[in-house]
Amino acid sequence: MLVRFGVFILWLIHFLPFRIIVAIGNGLGTVLYPLAAERRKVGNINLKLCFPDMGDEASEKLLREHFKLFCRGLIERSILWWSSAEYISSLIHVEGVEHFEALKGKATILLMPHFVGMDVGGQWIAQRADSVSMYANQKNRYLTELLLKMRARFRNQRLYSRQQGLRPILKGMRAGMPFFYLPDQDQGVKDGAFIPFFGVPAATMTTVPRIALMTGAKVVPCITRLLPGAAGYVLTFYPAWENYPTGDDIADTRRMNEFIEQRVREMPEQYFWLHKRFKTRPEGEAKFY
Repeated sequence: MLVRFGVFILWLIHFLPFRIIVAIGNGLGTVLYPLAAERRKVGNINLKLCFPDMGDEASEKLLREHFKLFCRGLIERSILWWSSAEYISSLIHVEGVEHFEALKGKATILLMPHFVGMDVGGQWIAQRADSVSMYANQKNRYLTELLLKMRARFRNQRLYSRQQGLRPILKGMRAGMPFFYLPDQDQGVKDGAFIPFFGVPAATMTTVPRIALMTGAKVVPCITRLLPGAAGYVLTFYPAWENYPTGDDIADTRRMNEFIEQRVREMPEQYFWLHKRFKTRPEGEAKFY
């Protein structure tokens, strides 16, 4: 019941002017920062690991800003879920769109790391291309069904659970549908390896180079930045990676992590620091969280 009430409030919010929605998100982040002790602890540990030379004052300032932007991303889903395609597009400035257009109808991996604006970029893409992607089941079934419905509200989006494996993903890619993939969360090392992320061994899936090798897909990274105030968003498509994959999954995945690191350094407050990115540790190594 509480989840449904929250969704109802979110639906109401989408009728408000964009600048008010932004203010609500920022305000919610300000309120949650002192209350969300567990997530704040995770964020602090991640920042200490990735930026060991950052002072406590700077780290706290960055994390406070991240809470605001993270909550903005949550609240602004009201726009993505219920506003018109035209209105959503009006808020998004796109850079490098030629890299997206050049690969339409071809096997493509759209690499979307976990920045707070990733759902904005996902909706822009969904308005213009039928795609395939994977999802994780939520603890609440209603919320899982709602997320699936809202992510598939434009065109023909095929979403598969992680439990279904890669077979339906590969089938869609071979039919010319881009694979919208979020590569940078800790899912263990069963299908991955420990790859440095900001110099810290991080359990990282080697899915990207393996799929690229199987399908001949090009990898096109795409990052969305939340702009201050009511300025909207910037979605940036980067050139397709050349000489990728090389056949060395470890080296290719390291290249992916290094690319994500570069983007994080450009806007560290917008990276998803509240996830336990370094939860899985090499055998014998102490846990961070």
